[in-house]
Amino acid sequence: MKNYRLHKQLKINSGTENLAKVRNFVKSTALECGFGEDDIEQIILAVDEACTNIIKHAYEFSPDGIIDIDIKFNDDKFTIAITDEGKGFDPKLIPVPDVREFYKQKKVGGLGIYLMKKLMDEVSYSVEKKNKNRVTLVKYLKNA
Repeated sequence: MKNYRLHKQLKINSGTENLAKVRNFVKSTALECGFGEDDIEQIILAVDEACTNIIKHAYEFSPDGIIDIDIKFNDDKFTIAITDEGKGFDPKLIPVPDVREFYKQKKVGGLGIYLMKKLMDEVSYSVEKKNKNRVTLVKYLKNA
């Protein structure tokens, strides 16, 4: 889908009840851009993990925070920028989990960043002006 361009935005409050709205928004946008079911499921899971981390850690479950989701599709590059104004963190301080150990100990949670990096082609974090945290997820449309 070369030369196909798209830009969509969604703004939600940081309540977990809004995650279904985010998943639907991401799914319909990825479908419109020509992604297949497997890629769409991966994108949805990565975005869901990012938003859940924001709700849990940046806003500490306060439903009053704002999460901005900005999707751009340009030349087969699907970019999702997720921005919040909650408590920031340094991703370099998050250890790479031992997935086998997690599984053996039946741990729940703690794999969000690991999953995002496994599911997406690119993952980056930045702090924008006015204390805005941003995670950017990129998936390339293959065989386009």
